[in-house]
Amino acid sequence: MRFLAVDYGLKRVGIAVSDQDGVFAFPRCTLKRETKAAFFAELLELMAKEGAEAVVVGLPLHTDGTECLTTKQVRHFVESLKRRTDIPVYWMNEVLSSSAAEHELYDQGMGFREVKKIVDQQAAVLILESFLDQPEERRIRA
Repeated sequence: MRFLAVDYGLKRVGIAVSDQDGVFAFPRCTLKRETKAAFFAELLELMAKEGAEAVVVGLPLHTDGTECLTTKQVRHFVESLKRRTDIPVYWMNEVLSSSAAEHELYDQGMGFREVKKIVDQQAAVLILESFLDQPEERRIRA
């Protein structure tokens, strides 16, 4: 099964995809959120182009597991997405994914500007890798 992962942000949305077997995660792109209509049109087109059979959305939580304002915004995004597509949508806890992504990219020798361009994609990769590592019975449908 091919998965598309989303690291949702108010300005930028990182996208990663899995291989057809749902084993490996690869960075794909970063979408900008200029208008809601344009953003969803671009996302849905990308989902179709990539042949996504399910979407994995990073759920931002505090380290103690409690929700924050961003959690509510992501939940609203997922509800809007579910109204626009029939493919399954899953949650994946994304605690510290952006921070971990930044550290990985800096460790690879990238500079600030390079990191800023792709950090959201790399965070989506980490979200997707975590999801793919979970047994199917532990995956949570949105």
